Amino acid sequence: MTRAFLPLAAAAAAATLAACASTTETYPSRTATEQLLVSRASEKAVEGLVLPVEPGKRVFIDDSYFRAEASPYAVSAIRESLSEAGYRLARDRNQADVIFEIRAGALSLEQMRRLVGLPAMTVPVESLNFVSIPELSLYSRRDRVGVAEFSGFVYDAQTGEPLGAVAPMIGEYRIRSHRMLMMVTWGQQSATPGERDPGDSWREF
Repeated sequence: MTRAFLPLAAAAAAATLAACASTTETYPSRTATEQLLVSRASEKAVEGLVLPVEPGKRVFIDDSYFRAEASPYAVSAIRESLSEAGYRLARDRNQADVIFEIRAGALSLEQMRRLVGLPAMTVPVESLNFVSIPELSLYSRRDRVGVAEFSGFVYDAQTGEPLGAVAPMIGEYRIRSHRMLMMVTWGQQSATPGERDPGDSWREF
């Protein structure tokens, strides 16, 4: 009995050790590709940003009403663009010549899918019973787009006098992928870190 028990004990000990070595992974609300799409769109939106005041002014950026996911990155992109344009950034209102109040019209993702064939669907077969039918397509195309739209207005920091508005700043960053016969894929499947422009070609129709 003792000899028969030893292999079982060894197996139990090995299973216990394996369980102790397991790890748990957590997943963020957005993938790295989704985050990069929004970040690149923000950068494109503020390219060439100019305020209706002369460069050299001390500007305080009021982001009190700038509410969107990933807003800190977008606000930093706005600050960088103004700095490159020759404006001085003020730490607070008391040090500023003008206030630039910004707001976000959009800072999110769009996904568009086109296909030749039948899309995935759920079909009722009986009362409270459904059957899921997978996609049956000859060709499908998927576009994932980061969209950013910002606007704002400028006023005198001391008197509150309006100095002008900034028209909506719009930026998009798009990647496109294709699938043929539900098996063969090509095009850009994910956003590449550090890539400023995903490019385009005759293959990306």
